[in-house]
Amino acid sequence: MAALGILLATLSGVCNGLFTAPMKLETGWKWENIWFVFIVVACLVMPSCFVFAAGPQWRAVFAAAPSIAVWSAILFGFAWGFGAICFGRSVERLGVSIANTLVIGLSSALGSFFPLLIAGALRFNPRQMVLFLGILSFLVGVWLCGEAGRMRDGTIALRPPITGYIFAVMAGVMSAVFNIGYSLALPIADAGIQSGYSRFTATNCIWLLMLAAGSIPNIVYCLLLMRRNGTAKSIFSPSGLRAWGLSITMGLLWGGSIFLDGAATPRLGDLGPSIGWPLSLAVGLLVANLMGALLG
Repeated sequence: MAALGILLATLSGVCNGLFTAPMKLETGWKWENIWFVFIVVACLVMPSCFVFAAGPQWRAVFAAAPSIAVWSAILFGFAWGFGAICFGRSVERLGVSIANTLVIGLSSALGSFFPLLIAGALRFNPRQMVLFLGILSFLVGVWLCGEAGRMRDGTIALRPPITGYIFAVMAGVMSAVFNIGYSLALPIADAGIQSGYSRFTATNCIWLLMLAAGSIPNIVYCLLLMRRNGTAKSIFSPSGLRAWGLSITMGLLWGGSIFLDGAATPRLGDLGPSIGWPLSLAVGLLVANLMGALLG
């Protein structure tokens, strides 16, 4: 069981590390066009397909779940939506490697620690000490990559704006909020199992609420940018087929990483949310840096 959980978390990290690469390959669309299609696919289409295809009892799942769990999923998902905007902007300004390193490092540290604290399971036993050492190594890695980014910036004529780093830090904090919200929303999955769902399908009910709520600020922001910049017409251009393909691929990769992480967490024992999250992000960090090197 644990071995399968580790495999699923690893695959989740691979998808997470790859999903921003298509955005750097597309030059015809503006950021708001790419991000709009990505969000619709990852946060609305994929969760809806997974949950609605499993049967009509999803309404009963939300009705049976504790209201605090449902509202936690909605509110934390909505808050994460602003972090997703910041992440997209940080990749645009800093590149795949540096942006992912800062965001994933901060998110893994905060997203591992707070679920333990919220659940009252914070213990300084050998298992958790190993986990905390791993988190510390992440933070050291973030500092080293930050230094590498500053060294890189000093060797190029056009330095990335400081807003890129601000966006990355904000995105890292808000991404951790996503995992915290997931931990608080776990009773929804328990209600789903009692309604006859499998653990995987029951967990998807959480993603449906969180991702749908998180899509709201992203979609509104993209629509405002498209109106201000006059870029909405690009989405309907016949020449935009390649951009559509790349943006949809982004959504499928990131959405896949979320659903794989949800499938991994229950298989990793009582520390699942605190182990699966950083493991997935660690793999994503390595893959993102590899992609950053390949993309120059």
